[in-house]
Amino acid sequence: MTIVPVTSADLDAAEISWFAALCSDDYRFLGMPEGDLRSSFAHCRDIALAAERLGFRNILCPSSYQVGQDTLSFVAGMAPLTERMNFLAAIRCGEMQPIMLARTVATLDHMLEGRLTLNVISSDFPGETADSAHRYQRSREVVEILKQAWTRDRIDYDGEIYRFENVWTDPAKPWQTGGPLLYFGGYSPPALELCGQHCDVYLMWPEPKEQLAERMRAVNAVAERYGRTLDYGLRVHVIVRDTEAEARDYAEHLVSKLDDELGKLIRDRAHDASSLGVSHQARARELADRFGYVERHLWTGIGRARSGCGAAIVGSADQVLSELEAYRAMGIRAFILSGYPHLEEAEHFGRLVMPELTTCSLPHVYGRVPEGTPATPLGTGVRR
Repeated sequence: MTIVPVTSADLDAAEISWFAALCSDDYRFLGMPEGDLRSSFAHCRDIALAAERLGFRNILCPSSYQVGQDTLSFVAGMAPLTERMNFLAAIRCGEMQPIMLARTVATLDHMLEGRLTLNVISSDFPGETADSAHRYQRSREVVEILKQAWTRDRIDYDGEIYRFENVWTDPAKPWQTGGPLLYFGGYSPPALELCGQHCDVYLMWPEPKEQLAERMRAVNAVAERYGRTLDYGLRVHVIVRDTEAEARDYAEHLVSKLDDELGKLIRDRAHDASSLGVSHQARARELADRFGYVERHLWTGIGRARSGCGAAIVGSADQVLSELEAYRAMGIRAFILSGYPHLEEAEHFGRLVMPELTTCSLPHVYGRVPEGTPATPLGTGVRR
């Protein structure tokens, strides 16, 4: 089922990424914190190193104000410890002065020699409650300023929030031509407008496939108005075992100690707890069967104790592969996966599923690296 055109439509590969638990989002039993799984540089470093060893092509490094590691500092620390995998660093627009952010990102891109991608976030700040239109206007202006800083010698910008006149930007040029690839998620009209005009990969949280198709059609219509096409990504958890029964049993094991009141507290503490995207995750849980499955292999139990991405693909290796292929047939090319605990589940996916996948790095598809940098050939990917 092809839904919309994509930039890499002829690419027989997908970007398979993992998740670094920078925000203390790691459990053996969902909602039950354990000391060795709390966010620390050492723990998150080990997740990232395992992901690179297992062949993942990118790793999402999230951002939180309440708990965990600073995202950009963590990515900088990982630069000399890794060689091949990209880092998808979350940036909260407005948290840092935009020109200073441009310099920081450019420096990181050089440290990683072009292995940096960015996840653009438009959340409230601590103590702030801003309406959606303001938050996305702020993000729009930050992105537009970043692009000027990365591609011009001077910044001239007259926005509603930021104004700069003839600001020199020579130190802010990144390693990658035009700057790192921009990944973006959001459901409101201002979010779709920003993504369609300026970003490269539209990220979605797991819902029934027809709802995902609606999201893709909506943002594609915006991108077409600007003469652009997008790639599409899915941020989803995964539980894969040798058999479907084993995978389902582990899903039940994961929530076997969860108190729903505690789960609600965990969800509500997040800055995006009242967002439109989170409400769609809640709706998927409401539509699920008594075991939490909204589709045969899409289990919504994760969302009982997690804001944001709240569902997992659950099944045998063949079933998980079939689900990924179904998403790819819709036009989805980027998959940001995770599981609890993150180290162990990365090993399961790496053993059972990764050898059957052809993978790629989306920045190479977009030509976002300097000439002469080794790249994945278009249309083939790399067999892992």
